[in-house]
Amino acid sequence: MGALARRVSVDDFRTLARRRLPKSIFEFVDGGAGQELTLRANRADFERIRLLPRVLTDVSRPDLTTSLWSQTFTTPLVISPMGSCALVWPRADIAIARAATARGIPYTLSTMSTTSIERMARAVQGPLWFQLYVLREFDFNRELVRRAEEFGYSTLVVTVDLQAGGKREKDIRNGISIPLRPSPRHLWEGMLHPGWSLRLLRGGLPQFENVRGYLGDTSAGLTIAARVGSNLHAGFDWDDFRRIRDWWKGRLLVKGVLHPADAAGLVAAGADGIWVSNHGGRQLDSAISSIDALPAIRQAVAAEVPILIDSGIRTGMDVIKARARGAAAAAIGRAALFGAAAGEAGVARVLDILLDDIANGLKLAGMPAFSQIGPDLIA
Repeated sequence: MGALARRVSVDDFRTLARRRLPKSIFEFVDGGAGQELTLRANRADFERIRLLPRVLTDVSRPDLTTSLWSQTFTTPLVISPMGSCALVWPRADIAIARAATARGIPYTLSTMSTTSIERMARAVQGPLWFQLYVLREFDFNRELVRRAEEFGYSTLVVTVDLQAGGKREKDIRNGISIPLRPSPRHLWEGMLHPGWSLRLLRGGLPQFENVRGYLGDTSAGLTIAARVGSNLHAGFDWDDFRRIRDWWKGRLLVKGVLHPADAAGLVAAGADGIWVSNHGGRQLDSAISSIDALPAIRQAVAAEVPILIDSGIRTGMDVIKARARGAAAAAIGRAALFGAAAGEAGVARVLDILLDDIANGLKLAGMPAFSQIGPDLIA
């Protein structure tokens, strides 16, 4: 039995990532904003949900398929958009995307990915979505959307909960900033993790290729990331959203929604689906957990409007609970990135663990199919 096969949960891979990564990098991935109240609530609110299983149903062939926009997906998982993945493993974006798309799981490429729209489209064969951070310069936003359309991304995900960067106190204490200002502490952490340091030296510092050329900056390193971070569109409003909706002719999801009135308004303005998210607890500390926000949003939009959820998902049972509260699919970010601390094989193992957990959970809950789960499964 291989070393990765002996790891049987996402928490096992979190432990592996903690060991393999320098403390400041691990806490950048693992941490949240402020006092991490929302970060902890994301887990606590999943954990307090109890299920009421059924018996004497034929669960010999659990069906994990789910439907989004009348399209059938083989699993109820999606990969959330993530930036700076190369800090965990060289070309981690591509490693995660390959492991995901091989299993029919859509991969969402972030605006701040360390792999470009074009390179990702050439590197993988499978469902690709593109996530847009809305910047002040709308011509640049338009160009990002055009590139995603040209290279065959099927779904645009517009993030609406990043008007400014959250205050991540751990990162401040650890000296993790953009642009990065290396210190003797970082050098010492690197010496304590020679494998990580060697991989970083070989792969190079993260290059944010999608935003090269923003405001005339032809670099793609941490300097351009800082420029992007200082130019997030804090004035992004409904008229701006409608402009983006007019640009994109395909499916459009809105990510970062927690209020039911916002969800209803976005659908009325042309959104094809709602992605319930509090940015993994990395933005507004004290925000409601995604799983607690989900039921009211499900009630606020029509039944045919698909809802996705992220923030706090660590087990297959979390995915089942999310379905019972109204989500069509669940998205994972950190869980996949913990796996990436062991490369593509680690990501593949994390995804297989979650899919096996879902299948086993369906059997034990007396649910023949994921799509048949409803609110009556919750006690």
